[in-house]
Amino acid sequence: MVVFCLGALLVAAPAQAAGPLIWALGDSLTAGYGLPPADGFTRQLELALRQAGVPATVRNGGISGDTTRQGRARLLWGLRGLEAKPDLVIVELGANDMLRGLPPEQARANLDLILAELDRRHIRVLIAGMRASPNLGPDYVREFDAIYPALAQKYRARLYPFFLDGVAGKRALIQADGLHPNAQGVRIIVGRLLPSVRQALAIRPK
Repeated sequence: MVVFCLGALLVAAPAQAAGPLIWALGDSLTAGYGLPPADGFTRQLELALRQAGVPATVRNGGISGDTTRQGRARLLWGLRGLEAKPDLVIVELGANDMLRGLPPEQARANLDLILAELDRRHIRVLIAGMRASPNLGPDYVREFDAIYPALAQKYRARLYPFFLDGVAGKRALIQADGLHPNAQGVRIIVGRLLPSVRQALAIRPK
């Protein structure tokens, strides 16, 4: 807000309307593990949105190593920390559950509770899904991969099926740890995810 002084009278000019606020709740993929802040997911997404004419602010709610249970545990204080109701929450969790071989039903239950709380608050959601590694066996893969479309249908949320689409398995796009995308990989993720983010922002809450 800009304040003008006219003699003894203070006149407050209305602040320009802010763009949408997006909160990305996730793990190291959201946090930008191994990358400078400017190359991380949330910063690249914010820049891509602004270049597309959407003056959004994207807040980083990623913590490396977080499972769905840990993401659920910090959901409420994370929302309070925003100090404003977000226009969209991107939920990107589950990779660490899968890498640790945790039961898919646990991941589903935790994600269900996260989505239920966001639904209760009438906050738009974009679910960024994950896929299980084939070496975990066909039963695990089937159960884990089914989590995200089922919950998206239950909560009528927009689904981006696989966060690492176009990057997973491509060594030139992955850091030396073999798991996390490098800056170029993040650019590809953001480019592919961007239409879903814009569409999710256009959906009016119930």
